[in-house]
Amino acid sequence: MFGAAACAAAQTGPAPALRWGGDAEGGAPFVEADPADPSKVRGFDVEVAETIARGLGREPRFVQVAFSSIDASVARGDFDIGLSGVEDTPARRAMLAATMPYFEFREVLAVRQADAGNYRGLSDLLGRRVGTLGGTIAYDILLAGRERHGYLPVSYDDDVHPYSDLAAGRLDAVLLDHIIAARSLKRVPGLVVEPDPVATGHYIGVLAKENTRLRDRVNEVLAAAMRDGTLERIYRRWDIWDASQAAFFQASLSTLSRNPADAGSLAVSSSRWASAIRYVPSLLRAALITLLLSCAAMALAVLLGIGIAAGRIYGPGAARALLTGYVELVRGTPVLLQLFVLYYGLSSVVRLPAFAAALLGLGLNYAAYESEIYRGALEAVSRVQLEAARTLGFSEWLILRLVRGPQAFRLALAPMTNDFVALLKDSSLVSVITVVELTKQTSIFATNIGSWVLPGILCAAIYLAMSLPLSRLARRLERRWSATA
Repeated sequence: MFGAAACAAAQTGPAPALRWGGDAEGGAPFVEADPADPSKVRGFDVEVAETIARGLGREPRFVQVAFSSIDASVARGDFDIGLSGVEDTPARRAMLAATMPYFEFREVLAVRQADAGNYRGLSDLLGRRVGTLGGTIAYDILLAGRERHGYLPVSYDDDVHPYSDLAAGRLDAVLLDHIIAARSLKRVPGLVVEPDPVATGHYIGVLAKENTRLRDRVNEVLAAAMRDGTLERIYRRWDIWDASQAAFFQASLSTLSRNPADAGSLAVSSSRWASAIRYVPSLLRAALITLLLSCAAMALAVLLGIGIAAGRIYGPGAARALLTGYVELVRGTPVLLQLFVLYYGLSSVVRLPAFAAALLGLGLNYAAYESEIYRGALEAVSRVQLEAARTLGFSEWLILRLVRGPQAFRLALAPMTNDFVALLKDSSLVSVITVVELTKQTSIFATNIGSWVLPGILCAAIYLAMSLPLSRLARRLERRWSATA
């Protein structure tokens, strides 16, 4: 008997893999690296994926993917199913094959202990700053209610910094899933969760649109895991089981018994084009922020760059050494790191507003590059002209203003224009410190409709509309000055 089973197993070979995508950066209790073996992952979504794989007779294989890219990655076939706290939305169901919901979460407000009871709902947050994770149901809720309730939504790229900023006083409240809030309150002291939930939502698995057969089999496994208590045991192990989950399971199974094809799906409320039309004003506002930030940062970079270049050419030895060290330090470290240091690292010394930190970070970074352009342009002016001006009795200031400066500016114009276009694009990095500029708003748009095609086209068109006129103006000035030279 044993020999026959072994022979059959040898003939069938190993079970095929069920590739599932998740983001280990999201952390517990969803998906996190196992402290005992960082090459493995653990979390309740990990165990749900293993339950699904066992029910299908397959072996689970984890694929790391950024949370914001789960939809796009599963659609292009990078893995079979995405499971990592993926929220159930009409747009997601329109673009992908979504499983039945397997967990119900509550959107809750976290506040400082001193404010407990003051902000029990969104209507109590007039004039306050409310943080959340961009591209989520919570973010949509905040956007939908900001005009009516008068608060300021603040978008983050992760679910860690909103709570640390809340404790530091940069925010007045954070709206996110109750299990994220519970985890964060253990890590950040001095915070509490208001008892009344703002809304409820559900986590689902997502598959490629055409993969409905596998989706239906996954639904069968999830329904069986609800009935036999497997999911309850998983949730209890991760301390996320409560009475609301029991009621949710009962309602889901009751719905399935009446209509197995329903599987807890949501109706699609709007088309992708309708969503695009609604997002256009937000994209234009974000584009204005991008343009204002880029222009202001470039002006700061030009002023500082001129000063640094002049100091390195005309200054004493100590000043030249100090300025050279600054240029090398800034050019040798990532601008992303510099933004983090300015906004988060220095918060105990000076608490800069997000826009001010973004402006200062980009301005200081590009000042180093601009200074090298100006220094090279100044040193490119013929020494014969400089000696002739000195022979005529011109001071160094007059030589700089009348002889060296104008010629250097003409030489520096083209690389200055290139730097401004580069700065316009690098402004996308400031989303890490909560500034919602054009690229961040586009990312939120793409996440909400489940596709990058239309948002990407709109974003590229707006960037081109901002950068092309500047490039054409610079070329026209170059031609005019070349003709008069």
